Amino acid sequence: MTEFVRPEIQLLCGVDEVGRGPLVGAVVTAAVILDPAQPIAGLTDSKKLSEKKRNQLALEIRQKALCWSLGRAEPDEIDRLNILQATLVAMQRAVAGLAIQPEWVLVDGNRCPDFAVPATAVVKGDSKVAEISAASILAKVARDEEMHALHLRYPSFGFNRHKGYPTPEHLAAIQQFGVLPEHRRSFKPVQLQLGVQP
Repeated sequence: MTEFVRPEIQLLCGVDEVGRGPLVGAVVTAAVILDPAQPIAGLTDSKKLSEKKRNQLALEIRQKALCWSLGRAEPDEIDRLNILQATLVAMQRAVAGLAIQPEWVLVDGNRCPDFAVPATAVVKGDSKVAEISAASILAKVARDEEMHALHLRYPSFGFNRHKGYPTPEHLAAIQQFGVLPEHRRSFKPVQLQLGVQP
């Protein structure tokens, strides 16, 4: 396995996604170009941080980054395209939304969509590359906020706790209360509840 070598350029953009596994809601992506003159301490994979720390860092990233942007793909797009393709489209939207065109894009994972600029996929990039860590934090905070909003609309589903992932609590709620408009109909537990053959 070759070790990741950071490209020697100024405008480096990190991209990450949150929400490929949940049964409900959009997949959310973020693109971030950090300012080398304003380093941010404590950046790492968003999953390794407490919710309080993520929220603090998200605020700092939004204040200090040269620019940042969120992208998304909605449940109907996920159902139409499949989750992988929808995630790649959401990544393209995040990069397209940046106020500054990056010279290079670094994506967490093992594949990149076409960004019309050079791009590299970095396995475990959210732990290795500050820009990807920052993107993972912004995407996670944004999606968690959406799950809290969904919880207020459907309190019996517990979205504030499981964030839409297929936990026993969530699966039991689907069985008890049915499928919501926000559910992804191409995901197996939802199909089973709808009586669709996966």
